[in-house]
Amino acid sequence: MRTKRVVSVLAVLLCAFLSLHPLCQEIARLPQIQQQQYRDGQEMHIGSLWSQMIRQDLRMQDDVAVPAGNFKATRVSYKLFGIFSIKNTEVQVMPAIKLWPGGQSIGVNLQTKGVMVVGQAPVTAQDGKKYYPGRDAGIETGDTLLKMNQADVLTDQDVAEAVNKAGDKDERLEIQIQRHGQVITKNVAPIFCAETGRYRIGLYVRDQAAGVGTLTFIDPATQKYGALGHVINDADTHQRIEILQGKIVASSVQSIEKGRKGHPGEKIGSFLANSSFNGTIDQNTVNGIFGQFSGEIKNPYFAEPIEVRWAAEVHEGAAKIYTVIQGEKIEEFAVTIERVLSNRTDSKNMILRVTDERLIEATGGIIQGMSGSPIVQDGKIIGAVTHVFINDSLRGYGVFIQNMLKDSKVLQEQEAA
Repeated sequence: MRTKRVVSVLAVLLCAFLSLHPLCQEIARLPQIQQQQYRDGQEMHIGSLWSQMIRQDLRMQDDVAVPAGNFKATRVSYKLFGIFSIKNTEVQVMPAIKLWPGGQSIGVNLQTKGVMVVGQAPVTAQDGKKYYPGRDAGIETGDTLLKMNQADVLTDQDVAEAVNKAGDKDERLEIQIQRHGQVITKNVAPIFCAETGRYRIGLYVRDQAAGVGTLTFIDPATQKYGALGHVINDADTHQRIEILQGKIVASSVQSIEKGRKGHPGEKIGSFLANSSFNGTIDQNTVNGIFGQFSGEIKNPYFAEPIEVRWAAEVHEGAAKIYTVIQGEKIEEFAVTIERVLSNRTDSKNMILRVTDERLIEATGGIIQGMSGSPIVQDGKIIGAVTHVFINDSLRGYGVFIQNMLKDSKVLQEQEAA
């Protein structure tokens, strides 16, 4: 019994010693995932992440050597005096990437892949009754029309012509649609509309979308760009738009509608006919729009590209955003990162608050059209503004630049280099 008591006391003393040891406390504060950059030609030793003073007392399970260019994650175990296990973490070795921060106001124009159904409409037949042929055939708002009688439909005019053609021949119309990633076929009988004098199937459709946003970054090595920081959804269906093709050009902010509680403000802008740059829109993802960039841009606050700060390095505290609130002039504004939401898989990875009185006076805080404005912390680009809080225009969300780089394929190209 006495031996057991002695062992118990020693165990308590050991736990107390470990909990109070400064090295243990330092290790306990380490995040579960750490990210470390490598540079060209460098061999990264994970053990070199910590000072010589720490490594005199702290032993890792393995001092892992990672050859330059080998993007990988490594599990490491930290032990005090090489005996007592303190913490297991994952160290991700990341490429050293530098980007040109954006901030420019951009005009976004895209054509949908197929034609999107954005509403249902009654067709008044010659008997005076109202019919919904499309709806009754099982076509829903949010569906995308891909083919009609085996012919591709790319515009709303294509749809109107196909419906009239089938109606004139008194034929049913075979329509191939896409719904939630699945392709299905529906058959619809067009009805002659007494009000318009043509055949209709009772659908409102849209084949393109346009708006104003903000450029986030350009990768100088590949000339790939990222913008917006969030997906482009259809204004009526709120579903992601499948892109056939699209482009970005420079835009000028003409006026500001200030944000207020319950009503997000917005930038009122116009596309520039003689744009100094343009870009393709190749992807529309949860983290923004991406493509190839051409032309010249300039952010007056950065003479050279700046380093990326990876997700695990982002912390609460002061930061800057870059955006246009008048004309084409990029300005710098102060914000605070209030929370880092590392576990979220959407584009809401951090909560930020606008603290700059000039921006608050001009816009009321975060407004529509500001999406994509780059966020810089400690001289490194960490992400982009994405959403505003409806009931508090001073606060909003930001997306990690790391997630945007993945979707733009810049990160994958760095891994393969």
